[in-house]
Amino acid sequence: MEGLGWFAAIIVGGLAGWIAEKIMGGDHGLLTNIILGIVGAVVANFLLVLIVGSTLTGWIGQLIVGIIGACILIFAWRAIKGRT
Repeated sequence: MEGLGWFAAIIVGGLAGWIAEKIMGGDHGLLTNIILGIVGAVVANFLLVLIVGSTLTGWIGQLIVGIIGACILIFAWRAIKGRT
């Protein structure tokens, strides 16, 4: 997560994963929410840099990016899981 320390990344990642879980109608645990939020932020930051050339910074920016990325991961997981 751009500009955040490890502790802040865990907090923002957990919050982003929880919000994404509520948006997507999932039922995950705390650890899954943290992982979804952090990995989602990494994925969304990568996509933003590819498409736009930069990313959002700060706590709020990374929270927004983490939520979007976590929603993308949940959607992708459901699409893959639904095909098997």
